Amino acid sequence: MPRTSVSATCQAVWHDFAMLISTMNDVPGRQITEVLGEVTGLTVRSRNAGAQFGAGLKSLVGGELAGLTKQLSQSREEAKQRLTEAAQALGADAVVAMRFDASEVGPNAQEVVAYGTAVKLG
Repeated sequence: MPRTSVSATCQAVWHDFAMLISTMNDVPGRQITEVLGEVTGLTVRSRNAGAQFGAGLKSLVGGELAGLTKQLSQSREEAKQRLTEAAQALGADAVVAMRFDASEVGPNAQEVVAYGTAVKLG
């Protein structure tokens, strides 16, 4: 089995304020010196009527629902930004084990949450 480089396995995003967000449980080459606790970022959005109409038409012929894909992508970015702000408020250097979850909140609304563990790195 070929070895995989750290850059290929570490799903991380550096923001302007140097907050590392990783889907891994650790940070290769760095030591977690303190666990600050769970952090979350949440957004709830109603579906765009235009995107919803387009999705209804597209569902008849199949294919990607581009309007809904764009809306979900924006929701994930917003949730991740709020997660980062929560981690910063705790004084974290990084968030590890970051995950997304999504669910329907009503007939036309969707919740997206980003969650993980805020840590200090040595």
